[in-house]
Amino acid sequence: MYKIIIDKYAIRQLKILPANEITKIKAKIIELSHNPRPNGYIKLKGVEAYRVRLGDYRIIYEINDEKVIVTVIAIAHRREIYK
Repeated sequence: MYKIIIDKYAIRQLKILPANEITKIKAKIIELSHNPRPNGYIKLKGVEAYRVRLGDYRIIYEINDEKVIVTVIAIAHRREIYK
């Protein structure tokens, strides 16, 4: 089981989302602790990060297999996440 670390920037982004989306996103982050490479995950080009979709929202995260850590670095709507 992977340890989850959520970056301060991602926490700020999470706080401004609608309440019903926050619940879904938190559940998805907990799932990442069990399987950091779920069906539908994609490795981002140019960086050592991955993304997972959750409706119109995206969770960007890094995986450190040696230390067994998943670090969530960004959470936002799909139109804003890649800017």
